[in-house]
Amino acid sequence: MKDKIVKLLSDKIEQLNEESISALLEQPPKKEMGDYAFPCFRLAKDLHKAPPLIAADIAESIEKPEYIDDIKVMGAYINFYVNKSDYAKTVIESSIDDSYGASKEGEGKTICIDYSSPNVAKNFHVGHLRTTVIGNSLYKIYSKLGYNVERINHLGDWGTQFGKLIVAYKNWGSEEAVKEKGIEELMRLYVLFHDEADKNPELQDEARAWFHKMETGDEEALQIWKWFFDISLEEFKRTYKLMGMEFDHYTGESFYRDKTDDVVKELTDKGLLKDSEGAKIVDLEEYDMAPCLILKNDGSSIYATRDIAAVEYRKKTYNFTKCLYVTGQEQKLHFAQVFKVMELLGNDWAKDSLVHIPYGLVSLAGEKLSTRGGNVIYAEDILKEAIGKIREIIDVKNPDLSDEEKENASRIVGVGAVIFNDLYNQRIKDVSFKWEHITSFEGETGPYVQYTYARCSSILRNIEGFEPSADIDYSVLSDEASADLLKEIDRFPAIVAEAAERYEPSVVARYAVDLAQAFNRFYTENRIAVDDEVVKKARCTITYIVRRMLKDSLDLLGIGVVERM
Repeated sequence: MKDKIVKLLSDKIEQLNEESISALLEQPPKKEMGDYAFPCFRLAKDLHKAPPLIAADIAESIEKPEYIDDIKVMGAYINFYVNKSDYAKTVIESSIDDSYGASKEGEGKTICIDYSSPNVAKNFHVGHLRTTVIGNSLYKIYSKLGYNVERINHLGDWGTQFGKLIVAYKNWGSEEAVKEKGIEELMRLYVLFHDEADKNPELQDEARAWFHKMETGDEEALQIWKWFFDISLEEFKRTYKLMGMEFDHYTGESFYRDKTDDVVKELTDKGLLKDSEGAKIVDLEEYDMAPCLILKNDGSSIYATRDIAAVEYRKKTYNFTKCLYVTGQEQKLHFAQVFKVMELLGNDWAKDSLVHIPYGLVSLAGEKLSTRGGNVIYAEDILKEAIGKIREIIDVKNPDLSDEEKENASRIVGVGAVIFNDLYNQRIKDVSFKWEHITSFEGETGPYVQYTYARCSSILRNIEGFEPSADIDYSVLSDEASADLLKEIDRFPAIVAEAAERYEPSVVARYAVDLAQAFNRFYTENRIAVDDEVVKKARCTITYIVRRMLKDSLDLLGIGVVERM
């Protein structure tokens, strides 16, 4: 319907193309002001008239089509009142197809997304959830738009921290303890190292020496490192499985360690590398940035070196249109430096293709989580606690479900509750876990949206012989609650596009709540299982569409659904 109105206006406005008109067209804040409104301020300069006069002239020139009931001028706005039956027909016919909201925008294009990326030998804590769920949702959104998406888990599996762990393991650890307790023991050793290093700073030199051994291929150092790596990856994958997530590549920092020499050579050949107190840097003062450290004074590589190598490898291997980095906002400078170095190397594509997607902090009861100090909440524990809390609610709400159904529903809804709580917030904002909100089946929560989906499923299960079809009487859907619901359905393709453009899954999460709320109002005001077959078929059809769109919206967030809860 919006496209029809845009075309109607474009025939009368020579100064603006359809894309500009579409961007200006808006929904009025009050229902009595119509369904769509076009502001004429933008035309005042070209037409040398006051916007209200322009609005009146354009409105008078439009021959009202049958899909428009009325056109009114309100100040500088042209307000359109659409024919509700025709609007319902337009929306239902386009949305009844399973591909609704998808597009071919990304056909033949690849997007790399670097996300999750926990540090090996450290537990997957609740702070890692943000990058993981944001990145996974962006993967789903871009896939919906037709892009080929490479999901890359750039594990933190290289660096001085492993020298620290080796020192701690050799001084205070044992093979038996590591085998028995896994990451928990490695974490204990990591924390212990820092406690002891505060008393004996020479331990830091030992740690650097062990990492240098790793860099130079020392067999013992690499054997211990690989053992720690394997233990960690096994635990990470268990958490990913619980969340229903997968990755295409687990290519961490260590993958690029044999590629950093090429980076150093390239920077040297281009005259970009400079000495600085024994270290090698790229001077970025001209760009109001601190220097980008490439090699430490002992010749070891650093994060930036490996990230530059990773960019070059990904561009060569996947020929990406964009490479997205979903990391905390505290890494803003780091990625700005890496991206600038890529530009200075002569890669014109780097400016538009490399994107850092920052996000805020996560806390439990308002307390920031720290790895080094030992104040850590495991992500797996958070997820399992959510599952347990949802199980208690389901036991009360629907005791007739089988144990298997309860277990399945608790897992899907519990995990979904945690993910939704994160993604409902704008990613740049900090997130706090408050159980009474996260697990609520009312309000702006994941369980509320999932419960609405289950309600739609229940309604359709109880209607015998219903087959979805656009062949319905659209006049049945002309009441206010139906019209509001149709508007929400109509928004979906634009919502998916906006979420991709802004790298913002919260756009989809908030839409899912709006759609669920609109359906529940519709359900309250319109009985569906009525004797009138014409009415029943129309209301079942819109219920069928909402059910699928709730599922699609949740899927874009990486959240599942259940038929009964």
